[in-house]
Amino acid sequence: MRKPVFLPTLRNAARATGLAAWQTGRLFHKALHNALEAIQEVLRAEVQKGNVQLVADFLSDKAVPAVKALLLERMAARLLIRIGLRGALATNIIGWVLPFAVEALVRAGHKTGFFDKLKANATVAEALHRLDELKQAAWKTVVPAAPAAEPAQDDQPPTSTSTALAITE
Repeated sequence: MRKPVFLPTLRNAARATGLAAWQTGRLFHKALHNALEAIQEVLRAEVQKGNVQLVADFLSDKAVPAVKALLLERMAARLLIRIGLRGALATNIIGWVLPFAVEALVRAGHKTGFFDKLKANATVAEALHRLDELKQAAWKTVVPAAPAAEPAQDDQPPTSTSTALAITE
């Protein structure tokens, strides 16, 4: 009995697909992390300007459409700088990662009661703290199996806290 010829080809294709899926997962986590950071930068800048209510309205989908467009444009520009790509590929990545990340933040905000906490404590320092909590909650809802709050970044230099921990050990 002859072995079918397509089995080794099928097996090799499955291996290649598995590797690509694994790489895509890692790259998606990195892109999502960059998107959450870009969103966080823009929202933190608005809170530091004193626009806490604007941030709450944006995340609860009650903001004026012109304001939404402006904030999303700023977020897209920051994400474009963060991912370091150019052209149609960068536009395509931003087009599907940014809305996904904003939606994750909104879902996490509703789940954790972010909007009630923000209205109760409207100081800038408290709002910045709440934004950090919101980002961590959004990351945990999107990537529940992640051991840390952020993915490992091989291409970035270590932070001062990780350097301090390495020195003390």
